[in-house]
Amino acid sequence: MSSQGQFPLTQNVTVVEGGTANLTCRVDQNDNTSLQWSNPAQQTLYFDDKKALRDNRIELVRASWHELSISISDVSLSDEGQYTCSLFTMPVKTSKAFLTVLGVPEKPQISGFTSPVMEGERMQLTCKTSGSKPAADIRWFKNDKEIKDVKYLKEEDANRRTFTVSSTLDFRADRGDDGAVVRCRVDHESLNATPQIAMQVLEIHYTPSVKIISSSSWPEEGQSIVLTCESKGKPLPEPVLWTKDGGELPDPERMVVNGRDLRISFLNKTDNGTYRCEATNPIGQNSTEYVLIVHDVSNTLLPTTVIPSLTTATVTTTVALTTSTATSATAISTRDPNALAGQTGPDHALIGGIVAVVVFVTLCSIILLGRYLARHKGTYLTNEAKGAEDAPDADTAIINAEGSQVNAEEKKEYFI
Repeated sequence: MSSQGQFPLTQNVTVVEGGTANLTCRVDQNDNTSLQWSNPAQQTLYFDDKKALRDNRIELVRASWHELSISISDVSLSDEGQYTCSLFTMPVKTSKAFLTVLGVPEKPQISGFTSPVMEGERMQLTCKTSGSKPAADIRWFKNDKEIKDVKYLKEEDANRRTFTVSSTLDFRADRGDDGAVVRCRVDHESLNATPQIAMQVLEIHYTPSVKIISSSSWPEEGQSIVLTCESKGKPLPEPVLWTKDGGELPDPERMVVNGRDLRISFLNKTDNGTYRCEATNPIGQNSTEYVLIVHDVSNTLLPTTVIPSLTTATVTTTVALTTSTATSATAISTRDPNALAGQTGPDHALIGGIVAVVVFVTLCSIILLGRYLARHKGTYLTNEAKGAEDAPDADTAIINAEGSQVNAEEKKEYFI
């Protein structure tokens, strides 16, 4: 068989530092010709099944006329290079296999963080890892959201084989970052898709933020209201300070502070004003205000309850007058109740109704008084004529008349 059809075949190998590399050389057609593996320094490792180099890490895997396979365990970076498989024909035929050794990056470390950080201060966090080959990639994440604007630096290690890489994250501390988780992730082909991660939880101190929440959107007289002061800050402000119109609360018996709540019982118009909640922590203080306006009580029965009290004072003479007045009150009370809801000023319709009732009562009183006077006047004239009918002359008629001097005096007293 011709040796021209005999060619050794090899493949490049990549292995992680500390792992095991398998080197295989195959020949499809071989007429009992020897195979040999040699290292990058051209030292023979194996000649057929015979070990030539005393290195306990190198072992024979398989030896035959068609294949020579060896293994190198605990591979180091110095093992990297070009290995040669030789087929001893005339002339000798060779095949090259390059062994690539990956340097595993060390676990990353985050530096530059001092807890706590005050709001508004600039922060520089640096993530660093060494020993990667080729140079590793570093990525930053804050609460699982990647941060792109970072600085990247790569330096060659002293062994001139591996690299130290670092990345710096520069930002200004914000209260929204308090409790945020910052992650530095190192990606490298030697990690088998399982990146190495360093983590840092941020602690940001900031001045309080304050907000007042009211339990009622339309406070009315006689009701109660609770004003809640929501304050957030770090450290947490405790307690809060309540004031009214720039001074202390004027009525401690009705205005009770319980923690962050201000409760005001039996509201009245004197409670109107500006209430301030102030929160303080070691970083600073903040406050907010709430303007309280106490409204009149909404009561649609107001006309019905007022008119009868007025008409009762005026109805003193006849049943007819009381009936008419009650009818007027009923007519007024059956008006649209929605017209009075939320009314804060005088009701012109109510005043007009009252005036009409008063005028009506006055007219009735005048009529009754006129009738009374007219009736008594007729009686006076009739009595004055009695006794004068049988008198023989005028003098006698005057003397005998029932309308004598005594009656005249009574008439004068009546008219007075």
